[in-house]
Amino acid sequence: MNPSLSRRKILQCACCLPVAAVLAELPLTAMAATPTSPRTTLTPDQALQRLREGNEAFMGDKEINTERNRARRLEIAKGQTPFCVLISCSDSRVPPELLFGRGLGELFIVRNAGNTVDTTALGSVEYAISQLGVPLIVVMGHENCGAVAAAVSVVEDNTLYPGAIGEMIEPIIPAVLTAKAGKAKNLLEASVKSNVQRTVTRLRSASEPTLFNPIKEGKVRVVGAYYSLENGAVDFFDI
Repeated sequence: MNPSLSRRKILQCACCLPVAAVLAELPLTAMAATPTSPRTTLTPDQALQRLREGNEAFMGDKEINTERNRARRLEIAKGQTPFCVLISCSDSRVPPELLFGRGLGELFIVRNAGNTVDTTALGSVEYAISQLGVPLIVVMGHENCGAVAAAVSVVEDNTLYPGAIGEMIEPIIPAVLTAKAGKAKNLLEASVKSNVQRTVTRLRSASEPTLFNPIKEGKVRVVGAYYSLENGAVDFFDI
């Protein structure tokens, strides 16, 4: 034994040995979290149709009969059954439940400025698919997105943003370059849609079995969308 190894480290290693031994005996599948809550019965197409209907009602200032009361809160406290993972921007003008007319426990939302997907966001998506049985993933950008506008400013004017803001918009810059190469009339709108398409493509082509298998089998669908702030319409332009 190495004489420099402290007594404390020896005790720490000794405590870990029983756990390590147990884990070594478990198959990899057993080490994965086992879903225990019920799952939605909606297919990907049915889930998408429900979003379309909700958005149509929102645009017409109509109410959809969704459960948002105490009984519903008590029901979903026992387990959630969302039917859609929505990757959306943090913009305060883009409230997902409202613009899709949805109630409690129906949308599993991943939000950040610019609706990008980093490791944390991807893990959230994979959790929703593998553990909650969500059949639909929607990546939604929106009109006049500030984060994408910042990326456009970087490309067009060499603007520098302080702190973490620059790091946040860095993944959006390739989408702006793609839109610019296409000589779009409205560079901001084209960049927002390009940013959505890049994320959609990334998810559709994921090699991780958690996403690859259900997408290949048709159990999960990935869709790109664009939200117009003025008229409230969601255009599912990449389906």
